[in-house]
Amino acid sequence: MLEANFIDCGDCRIAYLAEQGRAPTVIFLGGFNSHMRGTKAEALAEHCLAAGHGFVRFDYSGHGESGGRFEQATIGAWAAQALAVIDRVTHGSLVLVGSSMGAWIMLLSAVARPGRIAALIGIAAAVDMTDRLIGRGLDARQHSELRETGSTQVASDYDPQGYTITRTLLSEGRNHLLLNAPISIDAPLRLLHGTADRDVPWQLSLQVLERVTGHDVRLQLVKDAEHRFSTPDNLQLLMRTLDEFLD
Repeated sequence: MLEANFIDCGDCRIAYLAEQGRAPTVIFLGGFNSHMRGTKAEALAEHCLAAGHGFVRFDYSGHGESGGRFEQATIGAWAAQALAVIDRVTHGSLVLVGSSMGAWIMLLSAVARPGRIAALIGIAAAVDMTDRLIGRGLDARQHSELRETGSTQVASDYDPQGYTITRTLLSEGRNHLLLNAPISIDAPLRLLHGTADRDVPWQLSLQVLERVTGHDVRLQLVKDAEHRFSTPDNLQLLMRTLDEFLD
């Protein structure tokens, strides 16, 4: 197993894995409470290695092997960490692949570093999730807990302990919302989304398609695919999509 490298980013160390290869380098941006050694990340690493392209993946603060506490992190901090990886670990043109919340971070990164981006691939894009998904999904008791204590627990199909959601995460997330205005991105963008996704409705990817200003933007809906988008067929589609930009 590859050993992680680290960069200092603010008050914590960010863990990353980098495999060298020709440009464009592919960067994988994982989802909320995920890590850089998951199924999609491993499949992408193997595919890029076989194709001779560089591949980089990392853990946000409070995730995986990185430092920091999950409960103290924000969308802004995670987006800044993504830019630190882009600026300090990579050079040349990039293909960003963002999964779930990672697709939101991917778009924020593309807006901030337009000259570096060759193409973008969003999987089950949870753009503006703090507002459109988490905030709107809380019940009255959870909203009351947020007001009184600053945090609440949210159940999850992926973690028996659930997630801790903080008032800071939701309020700070409003500083990074994208879907209320045009998203200034000209790089080619591909969006993949399953119709059986119970966590992020596919209509959210459709809104991304409508908001991005570039013209080379496509959304592919996959019947019965779930949020993880990690079945062999799903992964094959992801690799074929990536090959469009590696070739």
